[in-house]
Amino acid sequence: MQINPSINGWIEKYVHQYANEVTSYATDEDFFVACQQSGLIYGYVVKYHLNGTVEDAKWDTEERIKVGFLSTLMALYRKHNTTSVEEFIETILAFYNLISKGKFSFVKMVWPDGSAYQKLEGIINERLQTNDNILTKNFTHMVTNAMLFIDILAFEFYLKNNTISLDFFKDLERKCLALIMLSLNKKNNKSEYDSMLLKMFENSLRYSKVSKINQEEIIALIYQGNRSTLENLYLYEVAHMTLLSDGIMYENEQNFLNKIAFNLNLNKNKQNTGLELVNFIEKHKKELPFFNLNHPVKQFYTNTQENIGKLVSRNKTRLIKELSESKELVKLLRKSTQQDLSYEEKKKVKKQLLDICKSIPSLTIFLLPGGGLLLPVLIKFIPQLLPSAFNENLND
Repeated sequence: MQINPSINGWIEKYVHQYANEVTSYATDEDFFVACQQSGLIYGYVVKYHLNGTVEDAKWDTEERIKVGFLSTLMALYRKHNTTSVEEFIETILAFYNLISKGKFSFVKMVWPDGSAYQKLEGIINERLQTNDNILTKNFTHMVTNAMLFIDILAFEFYLKNNTISLDFFKDLERKCLALIMLSLNKKNNKSEYDSMLLKMFENSLRYSKVSKINQEEIIALIYQGNRSTLENLYLYEVAHMTLLSDGIMYENEQNFLNKIAFNLNLNKNKQNTGLELVNFIEKHKKELPFFNLNHPVKQFYTNTQENIGKLVSRNKTRLIKELSESKELVKLLRKSTQQDLSYEEKKKVKKQLLDICKSIPSLTIFLLPGGGLLLPVLIKFIPQLLPSAFNENLND
């Protein structure tokens, strides 16, 4: 039975066709290695946690990511439970419903009267923003695509504790972004574009201001709290991907990575060798956009500007309406073009911008994990967006 991940009903077909073929993993390490080999962590899916094969030759990259995301959730559930497909669907819906009650904006029950399968399709479509996905299509930095794995770690936490809160997402996002910033600072050769990307990371933090604390405090933030084995392995991989963004691992960078592994209690674990990432890059280098650009960070910045510009243009009328009701925000944005804003002013800008993004469906991309990295680019377009007469009125 042919499956088309872009047509309604694909999840029901997939789970019933492949439920009995889902791979069973004995350990967290085995599951994580399979996730590396599947490519989900690297934003380019090539395997689906199945003992058999899937006919995916006609699927595009987005469709493979959708199925890869679902199949990873299924495999994780299989590792913890051996119950029916129906119970998996009920559990994953309960997980996302609990998050949505916490007003996590990317989750929407778009088919409130539909079947459980239709509801899950709606959730996955919203989660991956597959119709207009700037992060997947044009944000070629592998680290951001990899942040989809945060959902997998959250689902693991839910399966173990039968509960989940937004604090889990917030804390893990902070750890990842802090680790990325720390790793970028350790890179041997930073170009102006690497520095630009680092600045964007520093400006994008939604829940904390990591750039305002020193390196020792950043390190403490990364390692705070109780972490599962999967979370430790994932944090290590985030650091490794960041350091490999230029395709080269220098000795001092490797030493830094080894210290990360030690602090994550992975120093005696075979999964922290980095071979899976290196092998994946080597095997799929021709298909990975990230490694087919003259300068990936420069290309990221250029593509991001172009696509956010289009997004702003398409939603110009709605944006102007929302901004007309947020005069404080516009004044602060205008001020930012002439001088640096204070920390409190930046917090106000970020909060009010995210509130506007929540109200415009096409801009919910900025609410996804990693989407905060794009806010500085969005801010750049807003002063150009507003009519000069409107700007003058704000001086009154």
